[in-house]
Amino acid sequence: MAEVVTKGTGEVERTADRAQVDVTFEALGAERSEAVSLLNQRISAVEPLLESFEVRSRQLSVHDDWDNNQRVGSRASQQYVIWVSDLDKLDELLGELVQAEPSWINGPTWTLVDDTEAIREAQKEAVADALRRAEGYAAALGRRLGPLLRIGDAEGGVGYSPRMMSGAASFEMAGPAGMVDQLNLKAQQITVAAACTAAWSLLD
Repeated sequence: MAEVVTKGTGEVERTADRAQVDVTFEALGAERSEAVSLLNQRISAVEPLLESFEVRSRQLSVHDDWDNNQRVGSRASQQYVIWVSDLDKLDELLGELVQAEPSWINGPTWTLVDDTEAIREAQKEAVADALRRAEGYAAALGRRLGPLLRIGDAEGGVGYSPRMMSGAASFEMAGPAGMVDQLNLKAQQITVAAACTAAWSLLD
């Protein structure tokens, strides 16, 4: 039985409704214990700021610093991954984090809290695209398009394409804290894409 195989793609856009912020605090000390103690003092003022947000991870790192094979002290750092679903609070959070003078901050990275509806819509568009292509090939051959034989994800499958990073600020805190409310860190559009491969029978 003759068949035609086509690939379909679909894309939909949605406005992001969740932001991720990554921030790292560091402290230096003569010994590891001193570095950790100083780090604890730094983040003691930060933890209360995070109580209204979802902290996805806290990662501690402690190590010695070396210069020309000589130990010159120790460094302790704590990295936070923070999710913000109430975007009205984003500027306030970023401003307070900047005032706490972290060593490094990056964000926001924009995502969707629930991408189920967007993915299904992109899949629907992908299937419709594959069907249009199959109908075109059948018509070109003077044949009729028969039933669907099989369908599956094409290479790349379903996901964000691209995962939006625009509208993000990334900087090392080497000087006075800036005014983040002037950076226009507004929720970005996210493109959700789907790709499928489908096989259809060809009728006489």
